[in-house]
Amino acid sequence: MTIAPALPAPAAVAARAHEIHAAWQADTEMGVVLDGCARYSSDWDDFYGGPLISTYSVARDAGPLLDTALRVMALKTAVYELTADELLAELPEPVPVDVTCHALCAQFTTLSRIQQRTGHLFVHSTVNEHTVATPWDTGDFTHQACEAAFGPVNERYWIPAAEAERRRQILDTAYATIGITDRGMTSAIDYAAP
Repeated sequence: MTIAPALPAPAAVAARAHEIHAAWQADTEMGVVLDGCARYSSDWDDFYGGPLISTYSVARDAGPLLDTALRVMALKTAVYELTADELLAELPEPVPVDVTCHALCAQFTTLSRIQQRTGHLFVHSTVNEHTVATPWDTGDFTHQACEAAFGPVNERYWIPAAEAERRRQILDTAYATIGITDRGMTSAIDYAAP
C-alpha cells in the first residue's frame, strides 16, 4: 500500500518559499523577466483571469500580479522541494494569479537559466491544476503559507472561490451577447467577408 505524502506545515513551506523567492529575485535575469512580462502586457489577453478583478487594467495591475505570481510559484516550489510530489505542489491559487503564472512561465528560456543557476525549479502544471480541481479560497493552505512567508495578501487579486464564480457568471452573460460562450472556449463570431 502506498501512502500519499501530506502537505508540510504552512510555516515550513513559508520558510522555504521565502528562501526560494529571495534566490529568484537575486538572479540577474529575474528583473528582465518581470519587466518584460509587465512591458509586453498586450499579450495578456484572457477572458476569465484579469477581468475578474474590479476595474482591471493590465497596465496598472501587471506589476502587483507578477509579484504575487512569483510568490505563489515559490510556494509551489517549496512544497515540491519538501515532498518531491508535483501533484501535491500544485497548490490552488486565485484565478487572476494563476493566469499571471502562465504569463510568467511563458518566459521559458530565461526561466530555465534562472532555474539552473538557483537550483530551484519553477513548479506549475496546468494538467495537475485540473487533476487537483480545487479552487483557491480564503484561509486555505496556500493563503496561510503565503501570508506566513510574505505578509498579508492583496485582496484585490486574492478573490475567494464563490466570489470568483459569481464574477465569472457576470462575464458569461456579457460575453454571450457577442457570441463568446463556454467560458471563452467557443466563439460564434464569423469573420468571413460578406
